[in-house]
Amino acid sequence: MTVQQKDTTGDFQDLGPDRVLNLVEKALGIRCNNLFRPLNSYINRVFEIETKEGVRMVVKFYRPGRWSKKAILDEHTFLTQLAKQEIPVIAPLSFLDGATLAESEKLLFAVFPKCGGRSSDEFNEEQWLQIGRLLGRVHQVGEAGKAKNRITMAPSHSTLDQLNYLLGASCVAEDLKPLLKTTVLRIIEEIEPLFAQTKSIRIHGDCHFSNIIHRPGESFFLIDFDDMAMGPPVQDIWMLLPGAEEEAVVELDLLLEGYETFRAFDRRTLRLIEPLRAMRFIHYMAWCAHQVEADGMTRAIDDFGSRDYWQREIDDLVDQEARIAESRLPSGNVL
Repeated sequence: MTVQQKDTTGDFQDLGPDRVLNLVEKALGIRCNNLFRPLNSYINRVFEIETKEGVRMVVKFYRPGRWSKKAILDEHTFLTQLAKQEIPVIAPLSFLDGATLAESEKLLFAVFPKCGGRSSDEFNEEQWLQIGRLLGRVHQVGEAGKAKNRITMAPSHSTLDQLNYLLGASCVAEDLKPLLKTTVLRIIEEIEPLFAQTKSIRIHGDCHFSNIIHRPGESFFLIDFDDMAMGPPVQDIWMLLPGAEEEAVVELDLLLEGYETFRAFDRRTLRLIEPLRAMRFIHYMAWCAHQVEADGMTRAIDDFGSRDYWQREIDDLVDQEARIAESRLPSGNVL
């Protein structure tokens, strides 16, 4: 997540069918019919539209102040490179000027082909292998370039930035900020050495079940690269596991077997799973805080911002810190 300051979204909240359809028609040189269907999105404004020929497309307007133009183009470049290698992702369409990102009155937008499918949280052995192969191919392309305008997923970079954002956010209970600060800084200090020799490449960054969709008769598609980052490849592995590493040995073995069909995986980085889980907790807190700070009303969970919420989050971080300590003890795991 790229942390930005509070921004007035203005026209972003009031995008209507006439404006959206006119912008897409002009940018792509097409004619649309009257289909205009808002789609769920916590961050952006996303709409399904249709051409006169019946081709469905999805237009995404990026929340102002959330990402820089260069950061969005890093994502588009990665997606385009993946699509050129016939990796199943959904790359943005090119406009008449050859660009994938357009701007109208400070609003940035892109158009994507519609790709239907459904997600699942249970896979058979062959599907675990298939997902592993998919991630191996994605990371093979990911290591061939850099995303200079995306975060580096490391304790002293992304996590420290997210902590600093939380400490300045009005939605965080003031009396708990000192405890939140000391807890997170302690975790950063403990886990930072583990990342010292870890290679960062372009990764999906938010690789969970909902971002892998299945289309009958086709392979799995990897979608929603909004949180694309520079980070350790294991980040795109651990979030898919149905439990802690020791509870998902079979699934992890299958994932890595498929993965290594295309790219070697450094098994020593499995020790980063619990540290990355702690970083994910902090990332999610900052992500939720950003929504509230941006418009004062968007909440991913009902009691977000309450004192009880922040106390629970701090308690969870303390528990996770203990898990990190346990995971560093000698064991039979292959590292």
